[in-house]
Amino acid sequence: MASPQSSEHALSRMKVTMYDFDYSNAAVDVAWVDMQNYKTFTAVVFRSVGTGSITAFSLLANAQSNGGGTDVTIKTHAIGSAPDAVGDYIVLSCTAEEIAQEAADAGVTGARYVSASLTLVTATDEAVVTYILCEPRFASTGLTADYIS
Repeated sequence: MASPQSSEHALSRMKVTMYDFDYSNAAVDVAWVDMQNYKTFTAVVFRSVGTGSITAFSLLANAQSNGGGTDVTIKTHAIGSAPDAVGDYIVLSCTAEEIAQEAADAGVTGARYVSASLTLVTATDEAVVTYILCEPRFASTGLTADYIS
């Protein structure tokens, strides 16, 4: 029997979103999200389709919600073994403190928006990118919700 309890312990402390990412032979920002009320950000890139690989993966910060200002590179994945098989995945994570420090070092103020930036090899390549924002200022239900289009 399934539990009748309505518990959201883990999901009240993290916000998880997923994005479909299609081929681009140049670095493309996946989606900009606001870190204002979170302490950590993690992006997981899962190879879902294609015969190529992921050649570049970075975390960027920006003061503008659409990434229209100056991008600040927070971290770059040192891709050793190429994630070239369907099912391969790579991960990058950063903290709000790292974002603030790297932005200050770059002379950018108010950089609270983050995005993963990816480059794939071939036109048939696709990936699913999962964003996980953790340690919210205030835990609450509904941080992670179903998304049906």
